[in-house]
Amino acid sequence: MTRISTAPPQELTAALERLLDERSRRALAERAARISALYRSGGTTAQAILCEDDALAYALYRLPATYAATIHILGRLAEKAPDFSPRRMLDLGAGLGTASLAARALWPQVDENTLLDRSEPFLALASRLAGAALEKARIVAGDLSAPPELGAPFDLVVASYALTEIAESSLDRAVDAAWANCSGALVIVEPGTPRDHARLMRMRARLVAAGARVSLPCPHSAPCPLQPPDWCHFSVRLARSRDHKLLKGADAPFEDEKFAYLVATREEAAIAPAPARLLARPEVLKHGLRIKLCSVAGIEEVTVAKRDKAAYAPIKKKDWGDEIVPGETPARE
Repeated sequence: MTRISTAPPQELTAALERLLDERSRRALAERAARISALYRSGGTTAQAILCEDDALAYALYRLPATYAATIHILGRLAEKAPDFSPRRMLDLGAGLGTASLAARALWPQVDENTLLDRSEPFLALASRLAGAALEKARIVAGDLSAPPELGAPFDLVVASYALTEIAESSLDRAVDAAWANCSGALVIVEPGTPRDHARLMRMRARLVAAGARVSLPCPHSAPCPLQPPDWCHFSVRLARSRDHKLLKGADAPFEDEKFAYLVATREEAAIAPAPARLLARPEVLKHGLRIKLCSVAGIEEVTVAKRDKAAYAPIKKKDWGDEIVPGETPARE
């Protein structure tokens, strides 16, 4: 995969810094700790984000990782489908408009953004942070499981870290609404946990039953072959700013964000899936590499011998989540 910057846009970072200058960083760190604890205990955005300062604390704590995962996934879509050129985008559970900003960084031709969220503090802060990048965006207050009428379906629909909060009883309705509003590609990004992967597989099965094609990350639209306690997830590394480290109480200059995702497309916009994809980073052995693949044949663990130079050289350069294309498939040992 062509590496793209996972850092939030400079104008967004500058806008955050201006708002930070008006507030106590210590007070925001305390808010961020409270919000994080509430989310970890199963709380919702409606319970956690009560005012703009809460939304700002959340932005400093979570926005960098959310943006990194989202633009990483959208970058895979852009690389896999170079002719995909969305102009109208729906950002579901938009929060601070992070997915919209990531999409516009990859597809500058996007000239219509609709941001749907039920959190007034998030939407209010989104309009301040996005600035010129989303100055014409339509901001709509509404519930993902029962959205208002939004007009014609959108070329690109993204739900980034949004459906994880939907109750089990409302999840099917939310997925149906997202698919009904999509004319091209639907991108779902969720936390990289066993619980969220299981829910994502439920959404995947429902979308396939509705006629969707699974374009990423799976090599097929058949039922997922992974069995618990295993689950499919990926990782992206992002740098931490000084303020990000302060709010997280962390010293490390980077963090690894784990996520699960799915790209479903309409038949007319279908993308040829990868023959196989790495489900983990290659494991370095004395005599070669061990790789874990998801392919049409199912889950495979393959050893790539150093002596098999044609396969070893390209696979050694690959990372977790990269696809294996024809000509790179190693011989089974």
